[in-house]
Amino acid sequence: MPSLSARLDDFGSALLDPTRAVPDGLVGPDGKPSARRFSVYRNNVVVGLSEALRASFPCVARLVGDEFFAAMARVFVAIKPPTSPILLHYGAEFPSFIESFNPAASVPYLADVARIERAATEAYHARDEIPLAPAALAVIPHNKSPSLRLRLHPSLRIMRSEFPAFTIWRMNTAGGTPGPVDLSESQDTLVLRSDAEVDVRSMSPGSYEFLVALESGLTLSQAMANAFTADAHFDLSENLQELIQMGAFVGFDLSGEEGNDE
Repeated sequence: MPSLSARLDDFGSALLDPTRAVPDGLVGPDGKPSARRFSVYRNNVVVGLSEALRASFPCVARLVGDEFFAAMARVFVAIKPPTSPILLHYGAEFPSFIESFNPAASVPYLADVARIERAATEAYHARDEIPLAPAALAVIPHNKSPSLRLRLHPSLRIMRSEFPAFTIWRMNTAGGTPGPVDLSESQDTLVLRSDAEVDVRSMSPGSYEFLVALESGLTLSQAMANAFTADAHFDLSENLQELIQMGAFVGFDLSGEEGNDE
């Protein structure tokens, strides 16, 4: 007799594989295996997971249409079933799946649009922290500013795309109006929720490299150097002001000592 764990694994695998027979020991009211009943239950599970994906990736669904999205979601559900009972976590791998899904190859920007949507979901549910107040940086001596290390808000996400993914995402959000785009244009996107709402906006290559450097723990001067390499017109003061206003920072380290969060 297989263990309970093995039977549950068999049951879960059969739910997502229509070629599998009804698991042993699973019977209907008449005491006999019922392929029809199990098929209905199997379909309900797949449809439920597919609808969870549709709710998380509405722009992707709008771009490819309901029929294509449903077919793509079914394939994903079959090969990437949930590993947690919390459906909030489901779909983290969907953007990478789209990138490798051959039928979606004619929509090369689709995976990057999905990444923006996933980032917005993660940002919305990220933990809260009090953003750094502008006055906190004003008291730092000028000669120590280059060694400053800024700590980013837990909800902050940045994405780079070789396509105008931000523009395409924005045009396909609720109330957006699709229009022509130049697919040769690359775009970087910032996602942040420092308050109740998720803020999604495009950013310059210099700003992207600046945040990548800060995220990796580099100092302000090192991050600025990286930004200038990507964009000779990068404006440190302007970028810092905008990021602080957005609530992108929650603290700082200076000379190896942890800075205030106020």
